Amino acid sequence: MTPPLRVAAHPTARAAQPLATAWGSAAGASGLVSLLYGARARLQLPREGGPRWLAADSAVLEPLRKQACDERGNPWPQPLVSHYARYFRDGNRTAYEGLVAARQQRLTRAVVMALVSGHAGAASGTDAGPAPWLDEVIDGAYLLCEQSSWSWAAHDDVFARSREVVPDPDRPFLDLGAGEVAAQLAWIDHVLGGQLDERAPGLRTRIRGEAARRVVRPFLDRMDWHWLGLDGDVHNWNPWIHSNLIATALFLVDDPDTQARTISRCIEGLDRFLASLPADGAIDEGFAYWWNGAGRALEGLALLEQATGGRLDAGLPVVREVVAFPHRMHIGANWFLNVADGPAQAAAALPWDMLHGWAERLGDQDAARHAAAMMASQLEPSAGLGRVLHSLLGSPEKTEVETPEKVHSAGTADRTGPPLVPFTYLPSVQIMVARETAGTSRGLLLAAKGGHNGEHHNHRDVGSVVVAVDGVPLLVDAGQPTYTAKTFGPDRYGIRAMQSAWHSVPAPFGLEQGTGAEYAAGVLAEPTADEPSLALALGAAYGLQPDAWIRSSSLDRRASRIVVADRWDLDGAAGNGTSDVDITYLAAGTVSAGHGYASVVPEGIPGAGGSRGLALRWEPASAVVLVDDWPLDDPLLAGVWGGKLTRLRFRLPLTEESRAAGAFTLTAEVTP
Repeated sequence: MTPPLRVAAHPTARAAQPLATAWGSAAGASGLVSLLYGARARLQLPREGGPRWLAADSAVLEPLRKQACDERGNPWPQPLVSHYARYFRDGNRTAYEGLVAARQQRLTRAVVMALVSGHAGAASGTDAGPAPWLDEVIDGAYLLCEQSSWSWAAHDDVFARSREVVPDPDRPFLDLGAGEVAAQLAWIDHVLGGQLDERAPGLRTRIRGEAARRVVRPFLDRMDWHWLGLDGDVHNWNPWIHSNLIATALFLVDDPDTQARTISRCIEGLDRFLASLPADGAIDEGFAYWWNGAGRALEGLALLEQATGGRLDAGLPVVREVVAFPHRMHIGANWFLNVADGPAQAAAALPWDMLHGWAERLGDQDAARHAAAMMASQLEPSAGLGRVLHSLLGSPEKTEVETPEKVHSAGTADRTGPPLVPFTYLPSVQIMVARETAGTSRGLLLAAKGGHNGEHHNHRDVGSVVVAVDGVPLLVDAGQPTYTAKTFGPDRYGIRAMQSAWHSVPAPFGLEQGTGAEYAAGVLAEPTADEPSLALALGAAYGLQPDAWIRSSSLDRRASRIVVADRWDLDGAAGNGTSDVDITYLAAGTVSAGHGYASVVPEGIPGAGGSRGLALRWEPASAVVLVDDWPLDDPLLAGVWGGKLTRLRFRLPLTEESRAAGAFTLTAEVTP
């Protein structure tokens, strides 16, 4: 008898709203008026400069200072309408967004330099005193005020409404980009407001007017923003925008009633996000989007707690589980399990100090160790001004992170580095991560995923596996390519990286997986820490009976091997398919294949030096092996994987005599 299937949570599943339950009327507009009185003086970041800014680490500042000095006096990046229009003409979104980002990052560097210009060693050469940097800040802030649109072209609804490709200043669109600009100007006002008044009277008034017109009023006046999550489908835009609006309201809204109404609405929005999260803290968008989803929510909650003197305390159970998610997805060094639109390597501009603070506060020592180990040694303006300022003042001491070279000669756990936990299973998204030895990335790691194809930023990846050796993925998920108009349109699954045919999954009758929550895996047997084996029914992902295809993915620690076993009983041909089954594995590095055996070595993978390779064997050995190279011309994919990925397709013919039933087993072991 087949065990009952356990299907991953639907994206619109709802729970009780935790903030409303914990805070009650204190989070309403009337309660916030009194709670927020004097809020700006209670915040962690000091106002109007001061000794804490001057004490910032000079070594950490040096790369930022050098670039700021190089660009000061040169023309500012100038996004033009022709760049904006490209998204609607040919789908290119980076031409415009890249220039907008360059402008904002230059402004962030100027703000930091204005704050630390009295720092020891800083007031020399072109770095003489705050006045030139204040002028740089004034120019950059004014350029943002003059910029016709704060939203990104890819999000603006102007073309859909009017078929025009020029932003409409009378109907501003409140998106991620608008929230980022408003928050940047808000943090500038907080840390440099008085100095701006002395040097450019009227600028702060202009900033407040633009923030009200473009962000605050559209937020208060309209309830049709899709990212509010009122339909139950809550994604990462919700906390990202709401947290930026909290900063905007705190620093740029002077009327107490309007400020309280705005922040009350933000709390309602964050509550919808937290209510949408599963009890295990999993993020279906994966590790990369955690930082601009759950991570943004944590930043907003921390800001609320500081602003209210601790009255709005967010140490909630779901927050505790969310804080643990990043280290649970850690493979080794800078590698993380990537599902959906996520790269397999962590970005440089992540606010690990923020995560470290939450982990320390909640007593999660594994999360704290991991965050400390991942801490960057320099500031990354692409993270955004608020994150840069907090990192500048609040970075804990960085511990040593493992690298493939260090792991190669080490076989025991390192208690001073990241925890590298031995096992994780998150039932809400049906993700298992299991490593051979706790505390070290040396050896094998298996990640297996069930889930469904209605997940946010979904790739058709139900049933996929990732296999790493010495902390470097060798059987991989390609991850996120450069975004274009195609990425979030009707042609999304025409992109190779989103197709099940280019993930490590089967293809019964050669079929591609379907799109939507109904194309799902069912869990037949949940893994345990002692027996890390995930058994899934995958048929429904292809529109077949769930138990038409069963996949079991296991890590055998005693034998030091990984086994992925597929068995199927398809009972007849699919009308829109072929007469075969394909079982696909996507590999990084260099692949050599022979009869019943293949090897994968990390040659060509950036930063993979010192990692060993992977030996693959399969049964039946008679399966036809088709090898397809995927040359990587996309800079995001090539930056992670190097020049190419390789697909191994194991093809098994289905015959009438066999009733389309069969089995295939892949065994993976570390090469000597």
